[in-house]
Amino acid sequence: MSGLPVGPTEEGASFEELLRARHSCRAFLPASVDRDVIGRILRTAQLAPSWCNAQPWKLIITGSEATENFRRGLLEHIGTSQPEPDIPFPQEYRGVYLDRRRTCGFQLYEAVGVARGDREASGRQARENFRFFGAPHVAIVTSDVSLGQYGTIDCGAYVTTFLLAAASHGVASIAQAALASYSPFVRAHFGIPEDRVIVCGISFGYADQDHPANRFRTTRAPLNEIVDWRS
Repeated sequence: MSGLPVGPTEEGASFEELLRARHSCRAFLPASVDRDVIGRILRTAQLAPSWCNAQPWKLIITGSEATENFRRGLLEHIGTSQPEPDIPFPQEYRGVYLDRRRTCGFQLYEAVGVARGDREASGRQARENFRFFGAPHVAIVTSDVSLGQYGTIDCGAYVTTFLLAAASHGVASIAQAALASYSPFVRAHFGIPEDRVIVCGISFGYADQDHPANRFRTTRAPLNEIVDWRS
């Protein structure tokens, strides 16, 4: 059929390069991101698709003192409380999903020098989630409770778009379900109303490229593991 491209367009190639370059940052520099840059990221993320164009996401974004207050409060809270997320955790990881989860964890632990079975060291590394890995900014993503699972799915699309938009501006990020695991604290800390579901957090800033936690990359499953072709 004439007129169809026979290879990747320049835009398509750039998009793939962006996807390959993006990674979950687990160590940030303290330098803040300029508000204008954050605004450009947010305007790009706002282009994310959603069911019936509902755009159910709302964000709280911290910086400077607000980030530090949240960090201190959350670290203190997790020491005396159990997780209580708005969105239930997976019932279990099994089969290939468990394998992938373990591989990611082992890669991280190997990078930062945590020996397998060292629960004290792995606990310290897990605690880094609630330090936001040193990030100067956190975004708390919420959805309207009345939209149920579809609102949550839409927010997932938004989070992905935010992460890629950030990467396109040289800003590192990591989406964190861990921050939503203590939803009652997050809700009270920020005054989030009960009709908003806390979906996740996104920690972002500039990556500490020299930190060992940023020196590994996860892989992706080949197509034959995820696609069932029908003709």
